[in-house]
Parts: sequence; structure tokens; C-alpha cells
Amino acid sequence: MRLFVIVAIIRGLIVFLHMEISARAQQANKVTLVGFFINLLLTIGKLFAGLSGKSGAMVADGVHSLSDLVTDIIVIVFVGVSDKEKDSTHHYGHGKYETFATMLISFALLIVAIGIGWNGVTAIISSLKGNIIGKPGMIALYAALVSIVSKEALYWYTIAVGKKIDSQAVIANGWHHRSDAFSSVGTALGIGGAIFLGEQWRILDPVAGLVVSFFIAKVALDLGAPSVKELLEAALPKETREEIIALIENVEGVKKQHNLRTRKVGNIMAIEVHVKVNKDLSVEASHNIATNVENVLRLRFGNQTHVGVHIEPYYEKA
Repeated sequence: MRLFVIVAIIRGLIVFLHMEISARAQQANKVTLVGFFINLLLTIGKLFAGLSGKSGAMVADGVHSLSDLVTDIIVIVFVGVSDKEKDSTHHYGHGKYETFATMLISFALLIVAIGIGWNGVTAIISSLKGNIIGKPGMIALYAALVSIVSKEALYWYTIAVGKKIDSQAVIANGWHHRSDAFSSVGTALGIGGAIFLGEQWRILDPVAGLVVSFFIAKVALDLGAPSVKELLEAALPKETREEIIALIENVEGVKKQHNLRTRKVGNIMAIEVHVKVNKDLSVEASHNIATNVENVLRLRFGNQTHVGVHIEPYYEKA
């Protein structure tokens, strides 16, 4: 039954990739699909190594890799949707689907961090009470080393593509890959200490896992905070707003600007502003000034930037 579900997911992903989507979404899908299959192999390998090698840490690491499969699917689906053009129900496009995906990934990372941390604390308390942590097998250590190398390589590959296509969801997924590498480092240290340093050092496994959980939680918060702000319609940073004001005020014919409103819609900016022009100008001349403002902003922030300019008459003060 589980094999049938996995096959169905893979077939669904392949069909999705053959849909007509933008070049940007295709690149996001490609890097994420590579990660999906690597995560699938790692999940199976880690769970097998953990169970056969009697390593609770490796089993937990396998569950962590399983969470990566879920986030890979989220990225593929949501990035494809976010690149759709605006329509009658989404006048600003679908960019926030990608923001929502980034937030989901950050929440998944935070849950994983809490789970790893809780398991570490529980194991440490148990060990301090005199309970002996079992000695894991070498297969668990080998699995951890393979995971570190493959996930770190996958992190660099995913981050490079995410920056190239300016996709926060893909970048977030890259950090999820690195969190798995961090988790495997802690697992490898714990398993190695338990195998080579003797019975009294087996507590290294949960201690390392606890430390790694803090790193993962920090990454989750760093990724999630901007996404939450965007979904709550937070304005663009102060420096960006000041740059926008300077660009507008340098347009010929603009007497003054006010009521600037800004926000992010996925990887696209939305800018609305009121511009005052000479009250004696014709409608056509005023419209041309508004068009020039739009062109200047789109030239700086991208052709897809949403710009709304409201023209008002400017009266000279007596």
C-alpha cells in the first residue's frame, strides 16, 4: 500500500512537470524534483539503517528526511501556481502562494526542531537517571555520513537555483536540506561517540541532537518571519521606500508625492502612490507623467512590478 502511494505521488509529480508553466517554475520544479528523489532514497536508507543498526537517532533522522519529501511537494505545487498571471479573482497575481509555501516550510522546520530537541532532552534525562543508551551499529554511522555529503551538496545546488530565479520558497527548501545535513552531523557525532568512546559517552547522541535542534529552529524563524510579515501586508523596508520616493520625485513634472503604500506579492513588489502635478496641465499631459513614474519604477524593480499612480492637482502656496 505504501509503495502504491509513493508511486502515485511520483507519477503525479511527473504529470505536473509536463504542464505548461513558466521557465522560472520549470527550474524550481527541476531542482526540487532532484531533491525529492534524493530525499526518498535517504528516507528509505536511514530508516533501514536505524532499525537494523538499532539507532534511535538514525530513525529520527530518517523521519526528518521524510519531512523533506513533504516540503519538496509543497514547493513544486505552490511555485507553479504562484507564476500564474493575474486573473479575475487574483488581480495582483498568485505570488503569495509562494510566500505561503515558504511559511509552511518554516513551520515544518520548526516542528522538526522541536521534535529533535524533545527527543534529545528525554534521552539525556533518561541517561542521567542511570539508564544505558544502546550501542548503535556501524551501518547507522555510514548512513549518517552519506546523508551529510548528499544533503550539503543538495543545499548548495538548491540555493544557487533559488537565488537565480529569485524564489524564496526554493531558497527555504534549500535551507531545509541543510537542516537535514546539520541533523545528520549531530547524529554522526552521537553514533560515532557511542560506538568508539564507550558506554559512558553514548549521551553524546542526544546532546548533539539537542544542539542541532537549536540551529534548525533559528533557520525556521529566519525564514518564517519575512513570510508572515508579507502575508500580513507589511510595508517594504524603509530603505526601499526611500529609494522609491527619490525615484518618483526625480520624474519630470512631479511636484510632490504622498500617501505611498508598498507591499510584496511573492517575489513582486506592489507600489501605490499619489502624485501632485501642475493643476493647469491637460489630462493627457498628466497621464504621461503618471506613465513615466510607472516606467521608472518598473525599470528599477522589474517589469512585473504592480504600480498604481493617482494624479492630483498641485497648488502653489501663496
